[in-house]
Amino acid sequence: MNLLVGTFYVLDEAGYFVLWNEKVEQLTGFGPEQLRGMHMLELFPAEEKPRVARAFCAVFQQDEKIQLEAWIRLKGELVPYLFWGARMRAGETMYMFGMGMDLSAPHRQQSALDLRERALHAASNGIVITRHDGMNNPIEYVNPAFERITGYSAEEALGRDSGFMAIPGIDEEQRGILAAAIAAQRPASVTFRNHRKNGEVFWNHLTITPVSDRNRQVTHYIGIIEDITALKVRTAELEHQVTHDPLTNLANRILLRDRLEQAIHAAQRNQHLVATILMDLNKFKEINDTLGHAAGDHVLREVASRLQSAVRESDTVARLGGDEFVLVLANQPSFRFTLQMIERVRRAMAPEMDIDGRPLAVGASMGVALYPSDALGASELLHAADTAMYEGKHGGPDAVHFYSPAIASSSAARQRMEHALKEALERDDLYLLFQPDVCITSGRILGLEALLRWRHPERGELLPADFLPEAEENGLIVPLGRRVLEEVCDTLHHLAQLGFPDLPISLNASGREISQRDYLPHIARRVAHHGVKPSSLAVEVREEQLVNNMAQAKRLADGMSELGIKLSVDDFGAGLSNLSYLQELPVSQLKLARRSVSNLSQGNGSWALAKTMLDIGHNLNIRVVATGVETQSQHDFLAANGCSSIQGNYVSRPMSRPALDRWLTAQ
Repeated sequence: MNLLVGTFYVLDEAGYFVLWNEKVEQLTGFGPEQLRGMHMLELFPAEEKPRVARAFCAVFQQDEKIQLEAWIRLKGELVPYLFWGARMRAGETMYMFGMGMDLSAPHRQQSALDLRERALHAASNGIVITRHDGMNNPIEYVNPAFERITGYSAEEALGRDSGFMAIPGIDEEQRGILAAAIAAQRPASVTFRNHRKNGEVFWNHLTITPVSDRNRQVTHYIGIIEDITALKVRTAELEHQVTHDPLTNLANRILLRDRLEQAIHAAQRNQHLVATILMDLNKFKEINDTLGHAAGDHVLREVASRLQSAVRESDTVARLGGDEFVLVLANQPSFRFTLQMIERVRRAMAPEMDIDGRPLAVGASMGVALYPSDALGASELLHAADTAMYEGKHGGPDAVHFYSPAIASSSAARQRMEHALKEALERDDLYLLFQPDVCITSGRILGLEALLRWRHPERGELLPADFLPEAEENGLIVPLGRRVLEEVCDTLHHLAQLGFPDLPISLNASGREISQRDYLPHIARRVAHHGVKPSSLAVEVREEQLVNNMAQAKRLADGMSELGIKLSVDDFGAGLSNLSYLQELPVSQLKLARRSVSNLSQGNGSWALAKTMLDIGHNLNIRVVATGVETQSQHDFLAANGCSSIQGNYVSRPMSRPALDRWLTAQ
């Protein structure tokens, strides 16, 4: 009995131990005395006792042979056991002979299997097991995630080849990698697109692993399916955002450079041309200022749509920012073909746009550079087109300029000028002279005009006409104008200390300066900082700048009036204008155009224009100042026709501040 591997025991009809082998003592930890007086149910936990008792009774009452799995308590731990029992008679007494076998190991194996099964069912990724059967790989198992991802139930998938969801002609390279890995019986990881049951396409990242039997023969493959459709979509969106302009959905600077380089490489192979067109819209800033940024955005989107409709799919339309657009016309077989493409672009831009019910003509200046004649690289080609476009701005609306060495030379000169002007601002080589404005009848000084000069290291003293147009184009006019304002405010403070607290100084302002959003707030801050009277400062704006943008002019004039700063109209009468603006704006004085004054000495009725301008000022009760007065005859004509005051070399040449101090003291 002790040679038995498992437990052996004999129980009487009451359920007490009568006989047992050593295994029972070893497992329970009880000695003979303890077991002899122990009821068999004492070894079972409470939840198992009813079931064990029923089986025990069945043995004695119905003469059944039982086989029962139950948990038994051995040395304080619950252990799974398999029990066998049968009734036997010994004399007049009935006994149950039984054996037991420990099921711990099988239970652990089953628990592990159950855990794996639950894991397969709980996995978020699809799992598919296929049988490796030569060229075929029929599906033997799919988990619920596979059903959710693909839309196919397990019943629909089992037995089918693993590639049944493939899309013909799509991602063939990746599927070839997968087929080669299966043929070589090695793992693989690929990404391709499949069809769901409802026909929807999804991105599938698939990892396969071969499974071998005991003979090391591959019998199955386990595939892990990860649905990465959302990731692919999000990645594509991010890539689009990185490479496209958010407002117009055109290519941005990053994608433009890539497309341009591709076009150049293709042109090298095919011996074709590449045309790069850089386009700048006409008066776009005025559209923003007068109609608002929403209208400006509308214009940009409309321009983008028109440009895309004018070119081929192989071409690229990009927005660099602001109102700058670039077109890359790839694979141009000839210069004649390029000219035809440019004409298509011009025709697309020609019709008026409907902006909030208002017809608006939006033209553009274009600069064109060609590969390989003008440049060989992407950066150089863009720079050449930009240089040509800059020249185009001086050719009138909708001008098209092609790059040439002469244009490059002009551009280089402008760059040198810009660099020199920046250095002049840093070295303080820019300075002011002051020219008096005096009453024409009494000679009493009425004000001063601040005139900017540049002490150029090579060219000597430069007048504003020599450098201000370039400063206006490159944007340096803004810091330059603020430098002038600072010195004017300092001079006003100095004059007040000298005994001239009410002597005003006027300074000239360009269109780019007055269009700055913080133009007036900046003036207000600097006037307050220097402690000068706002009424002692006048801002001169050219007549054409006021007339060309009346909405901006009205905002500027009203803002200056609130601050107490005077508005002066410069170059009055220099061209044709709608004089109604003089009734709408709070103008303090009109400065008669220098040309009108200089023409007085030439006869031929030139005096009529000057007299007309003077009469306009009188009729509107606005003081008229004649500038550039050089001669006695000019003075006499102006005095005879009621001019308020004069300014020019006839009175005094422009003076430095020390010279002005002496002149004022003498006056």
